[in-house]
Amino acid sequence: MNTLLRRMRGAAALHAETYEEIEADRTSITQAGTIVAGAALSNAVGTFLALAEREPDTGRLLFQILVSALLPLVIWFGGSAFSYMAGASFFRGPETETDFAEVLRTTGFAFTPGLLLGFAATPPLSVGIAIAWIVRLWTLAAAIVAIRQALDFTTLRAVGSFGSAAVMLWLLLWGLAAAPLPF
Repeated sequence: MNTLLRRMRGAAALHAETYEEIEADRTSITQAGTIVAGAALSNAVGTFLALAEREPDTGRLLFQILVSALLPLVIWFGGSAFSYMAGASFFRGPETETDFAEVLRTTGFAFTPGLLLGFAATPPLSVGIAIAWIVRLWTLAAAIVAIRQALDFTTLRAVGSFGSAAVMLWLLLWGLAAAPLPF
């Protein structure tokens, strides 16, 4: 557990050395998954706390909690896959040597700030919104560092890979949401 907490602290502080250590440790995938699951739970708790009093429809509230819990998991898997595809092909640098598991491990640790999303329900509403924005921007910065270290290239290439991945993931999710149901 000591290793997990030390790595989480380093990942949250955007230390490149921590992401290099995670990239090299094949067993850290379990730790990365634990962090993303914690971020998903924190996001669900924050959603519940923010909406429980204002949402009279229990079914709708449960749906919103479920979506907020699944969102970090979808972003982790989908964003990592698209970042790997874009980074290992279009944005590939001369030193780029990676595999999908390395990207998955490092981006999982980039969700460490997401563990604070439960505090996004802090009243008043403006404070909660500010916390949510700070946490999301912090996670964004951590993800760019994670991608940069996993794909062994420059920050600019990492931003390009992240941006491409975000667009591809958005298009996929939007396409699935807009697709007609088969029944």
